[in-house]
Order: sequence, then structure tokens, then C-alpha cells
Amino acid sequence: MNSSGAASRLWDRVFERVRRELGDAPGCHDFAHTLRVLKNAERIAAEEPGCDPDAVRFGALLHDVARPEELASGGKLCHAELGAEKSRRILEEEGCENAAFVRHVSEIVRMHRYRGNRKPATLEARIVYDADKLDSLGAFGVARAFHFAGRIGACLHNTEEEALASESYSSQDSAYREYLVKLRGLPDHLLTDSARRFAADRAAFMKAFFERLNEEQEGRR
Repeated sequence: MNSSGAASRLWDRVFERVRRELGDAPGCHDFAHTLRVLKNAERIAAEEPGCDPDAVRFGALLHDVARPEELASGGKLCHAELGAEKSRRILEEEGCENAAFVRHVSEIVRMHRYRGNRKPATLEARIVYDADKLDSLGAFGVARAFHFAGRIGACLHNTEEEALASESYSSQDSAYREYLVKLRGLPDHLLTDSARRFAADRAAFMKAFFERLNEEQEGRR
């Protein structure tokens, strides 16, 4: 990065660009989500010696910058791939002259949603990946799961059998299905020791929440 003053001015300009880009994004991936991911990333980075905190912060800030394009395409575009190029363009347009730093941040954005055998290669990319996944756990993880189910018109709750037998985006694609299919196994896929520690408490909260929901639905509480 450049001098501290130049870095601060760059941060302010990029922050405002991202805030505008995500202004109309749905609640699961709005600017508030980006700010939570940023806080998660800073918390993880503080416990991961040797990381570049500037790259972590800019990567977290820019990680979902192409979500609006992915949503507009109906999922045909990958927001991580598109976001990598968009991040590069934003950083350059806002005055970042450090080409290596721009490439690094762009790759962090590209790899925060890895698929198949592609995995984040740098510590900074692993931190941002984990920071994003942490926001899918805990109280906000529950809230986001119900928000998404409501957006697609899914039922409020169902049984484990109904949830696991259903398809994505169906009337049975409930918040509970999201937990069973994806979220309960998410802590096992985190890439840093600190994130796994933070995830344990959040995962326990989610497990207890859905257990209580089942008890109330079945009349046991």
C-alpha cells in the first residue's frame, strides 16, 4: 500500500463505491452483510500472524461487490469471478497504483466462493473466506436463512424428512433445510484455526435454536 494517508483516502473512496453498489441488494447479501464480514475478517486477522491486514480489509469490503449482477442474471453469472474483475477496476479507478496489491485483493474476492478443488491459496484469502462463512452461522445465520426462505416463498418450518426430501427453491426449502443441508456442516470447512473457534459457539446456538423449534412444533415445549 501507499502512505497511511493515501491508504485511508483510498479506503474511504472504495467504501463509498461498495456502499452504493450494494444499495438495493437483498438482506442476505446487502451492505450490512459486507460490514459484518469485514468485522469478522478483522477479528480473524488479529489472531493470524503474518497476514496483510490491508489486503484482508479490502478483500472483505469488496467480496460481494458483484452480487447485484449475479442476482440480475438469475444465477448465471458467478459473483466471485465477476467481482474479482470488478474489484480490480474499482481499485484502479479510485487511485490504487500498487498493481501487486490490486491483483492480491482481486484474487481474494475470486476465491471467497471456491468450487471443486480450487481453494484459497493465500492466508488473506482464507481469512476472508472464513469471515464470509461465519456470517452464515449463529443468530445472523438463523436470520439470513429465514430471510431467504421468505424471499422464495418457502414454508416457515417443516420436519427433517420433509426438508431433506425437498429441492432447492421449492415450497419446502425452509430455513431448517438450509441448516440441515449446508449450515450444520459449515464449521468443518473453515480454513483457519481462529475462525473454527469462533464458529463453535455460533454453531451451538443454531443447533439449539432448531432443536427448540422442533420441540415447539411437536408440542414438547
